[in-house]
Amino acid sequence: MSDAPLIIVSNRGPAQFERDADGNRTVRRGGGGLVTALSGLVSHRDALWIASAMTDEDIVVSEEEGGPVSLDIDGISYRVMLVESDPRAYDRFYNVIANPILWFIQHYLWDLSNAPDIRQEELDAWDQGYQQVNSDIAAAVVRQIEGQREPLVMLHDYHLYTAPGMIRAARPDAFLHFFVHIPWSQPDSWRVLPKRIREALYEGMLANDIIGFHTHSYTLNFLRCCDELLEGAEVDYVAGEIVYKGHRTLTRAYPLGIDAERLRRASASKEVAEAEREVLERRRRYLIIRVDRADLSKNVLRGFTAFDTFLTQHPEFREQVTFIAHLQPSRQDVPEYAEYRERIEALVAVVNHRHGTTDWMPIDLRIYENFADAVARYKHYDLLMVNAIFDGMNLVAKEAPAVNTRDGVLMLSENTGSHQELEDWVITVNPFDIQEQSDAIYRALTMEPEKKAELAQGLREIIFSRNPGDWVDDQLADIEEARAART
Repeated sequence: MSDAPLIIVSNRGPAQFERDADGNRTVRRGGGGLVTALSGLVSHRDALWIASAMTDEDIVVSEEEGGPVSLDIDGISYRVMLVESDPRAYDRFYNVIANPILWFIQHYLWDLSNAPDIRQEELDAWDQGYQQVNSDIAAAVVRQIEGQREPLVMLHDYHLYTAPGMIRAARPDAFLHFFVHIPWSQPDSWRVLPKRIREALYEGMLANDIIGFHTHSYTLNFLRCCDELLEGAEVDYVAGEIVYKGHRTLTRAYPLGIDAERLRRASASKEVAEAEREVLERRRRYLIIRVDRADLSKNVLRGFTAFDTFLTQHPEFREQVTFIAHLQPSRQDVPEYAEYRERIEALVAVVNHRHGTTDWMPIDLRIYENFADAVARYKHYDLLMVNAIFDGMNLVAKEAPAVNTRDGVLMLSENTGSHQELEDWVITVNPFDIQEQSDAIYRALTMEPEKKAELAQGLREIIFSRNPGDWVDDQLADIEEARAART
């Protein structure tokens, strides 16, 4: 197994090339949990990472090299193949289909009485955008595995649902493994898609040998979708298997852990120490934080409304608590996200006007991306708010408790993947129940120190019990077993 050729495939790769103000080429690490999760695998195996060219400079590099690029980032060596797609096709793929349509379906974000409307624009975006980019990626994979016997290809996330079918058509002997990093929603949510698009998506997914999800509930949803939405699919719920057109696909749950030791090292860095000074200067008796992307699925507005309700119902906490909301900008070229950010800023202004005083601002809103600042806030919160509408895992719920120094309490939405692992050691909330979230804030800030310590210790034990290496090892073990069975 260890000597088998390995191809990793995702939309966003581990590196992104750009030009600085002086015109010099720069390279920076790709963002997101996917890169972090897979970097450990790359560091221990000979792997080629195939990804879309995301910037103009990515395209230049791919043209110059005419093949894989070798580079080192944060002590890890990568071989990266950047795949160029037509800019118009990529825009349709990313900004019309993947975001928002697929993302909204899988996070239950559509207000179905108003949206989505599937018009010719969306149909064209599927045919000439999503399918085209998937075809570009699949063709690159097929070229790279030419001459290899039974190659292993590991694909990732909602951008590439139809690529496996294209690869399978060209290479029936390939072993295809797919991991979905976001929730898999229930069958009815997928009915917004025209039947031909829906079936193409599911047929593409069932070309894989194994499909991985963060939780068992997502695997069950996928099985139900295949059962109800795809004629001819034979579903075995007990074994977690689907047979379609003679091909057998396994579904498995692989909860993703965090690199807690890396976080601990970061928490002791000079950059975090400098950021901590500001946190400690600004905090009052209590500190509430949230660290999220400014994404509709993160439920930021209801979180602020719950805090507003808490201050109204418990005025004794005025001037005693600060809520720092560290939001990273997200998809501002998608109209729904730009509007959501405006609504966030407007609500913060209302809450601060209603409750603030001359020297106290209840909500300190920061919309920017800075890892050191986030870790500094992780270390000192009394309450971490994670109230996502739905979330594939939510790694913040694991990262922050790993380095917190105050036995901070975690308020966690029952609709996050991480809740399945952490529920015994958190305050569980329904993300739509604002009063419950308000009550959870009060409960957390008035909790006895002994109870806080008990919850914090329980969280740490679970969080430190798994890391991204375990996540990868579990998948590789199932791959090895399935390959042996297939042989």
